[in-house]
Amino acid sequence: MILELKQISKNFGGVQAINETSFKLKEGEIFALIGPNGAGKTTLFNIITGNYKPTSGEVYFQGQRIDKLKPHKIVHLGIARTFQNIRLFSSMSVLENVLIGFNHKMKYSILEAFLHLGRFKKVEKEFKNKAYKILEELGIEKLAEEKATNLSYGQQRKVEIARAMATGPRLLLLDEPVAGMNSSESDDLAEVIFKLRNDYKISILLIEHDMKFVNKLCDKVLVLDYGKTIFEGKLNDAVNHKEVIAAYLGDFDASS
Repeated sequence: MILELKQISKNFGGVQAINETSFKLKEGEIFALIGPNGAGKTTLFNIITGNYKPTSGEVYFQGQRIDKLKPHKIVHLGIARTFQNIRLFSSMSVLENVLIGFNHKMKYSILEAFLHLGRFKKVEKEFKNKAYKILEELGIEKLAEEKATNLSYGQQRKVEIARAMATGPRLLLLDEPVAGMNSSESDDLAEVIFKLRNDYKISILLIEHDMKFVNKLCDKVLVLDYGKTIFEGKLNDAVNHKEVIAAYLGDFDASS
């Protein structure tokens, strides 16, 4: 197992956002958290990445407990994420946005960077080549010099994924990666995610409301409702599960 959550609960004042949720993610697996709005999916992401501390429970990544670590330490261990609302640096190019993901790996001094001397040029060239390779994997290498915020919504999503990949993750968390995309764009991104998983040998945990996308991509789903797990397994089985139907459609009497 690359990721394991054990009995995670999270309270905000008197509101319980997560209620004793547990699950395991295997290496190489593509796993989805699904459920209605407000079910607690993004809260779980924030707990995994260290932005929130759980009220109770434990999170393990590659066998190491991480729920007490700061977010940058968790990134360095090998967990990267994207966000529901795209967060790119608006004044920077696509390439510059991706290079930020490599920052913690670039070994040169502030003086070398300021004067463009010593190790600076060699290191910059090395990581620019790596950034171009990631952009090529995502099919947007020709947009490297474009201002990131001038791109289409789907292209900006890919830039954010590229920046996350630049951190060198073993586990990639994607928060609603196809939100706002049309069917063609979402199909394209599904193929890209498969390719990243296979080429970089990573595991993927995602939140998504597009069930066609989830069904095409994911090995397994966990369904949350009001912070509680109501189903874990294959999506095809989830859609026939009584509690899952009630969570999405409300309680109803099929005979009435």
